[in-house]
Amino acid sequence: MTTPLILPCVDIQSGRAVRLYEGDPERETVYFDSPLAAARHWVSLGAPMLHLVDLDAATGRGENRAVIAEIVRGVGVPVEVGGGVRDRAAADALLGLGAERVVIGTAAVRSPELVAELIAAHGPERVVVSLDARGLEVATHGWAQGSGVQVAELTPGLAHAGLATLIFTDVTRDGTLRGLDRELMRQVRTLWTDTLIVGGGVAGVDDVRLLAEEGIEGAIVGRAIYEGTLAYPVRF
Repeated sequence: MTTPLILPCVDIQSGRAVRLYEGDPERETVYFDSPLAAARHWVSLGAPMLHLVDLDAATGRGENRAVIAEIVRGVGVPVEVGGGVRDRAAADALLGLGAERVVIGTAAVRSPELVAELIAAHGPERVVVSLDARGLEVATHGWAQGSGVQVAELTPGLAHAGLATLIFTDVTRDGTLRGLDRELMRQVRTLWTDTLIVGGGVAGVDDVRLLAEEGIEGAIVGRAIYEGTLAYPVRF
């Protein structure tokens, strides 16, 4: 089995590196006062790439673009950035800061033409879509709202637009250390046959084995590596 790519996540809220429980901005754990320090920590342990999320932008409560720019300039590895990227200007701005990839969430549901537009402008290697869901219903606006849209309704259009990499996050398990839902992972793997990265619920090495067994290319991991239930770098 090929070892899945494990991407450390740096979630930024109010200028600090935090982790939320089930995506609730009121239920945060602060791991580093400095997101740059968090990013450098994971790079020092061998992270080949980082996943950043601007939680304030995702929930419409502000933005942390200056912090993101500092990280992009200061870590020496590729960085992908998501959170509140709902139009072309926001995506272009993050890519202009030097982000390797921009992650589109809510806009992929509300304005699917944006995905095709960005891929045409920047190439499929620089655009990622994140479908964050409860079960297979996509959640939007920082996970606060159910969309009424099923993942299966979106994946054909994303493939047609030329998307190469999809992130799927199980909102009900994000930040909980409950472990991955194998059946849900199998369903999503069936729906998306190109590169699939999952988030939400990775708790330990058994979850990494599950990813390998199901042929899933990688995972975004936060709380498990911050709290040490999954040793980083990951070996199994």
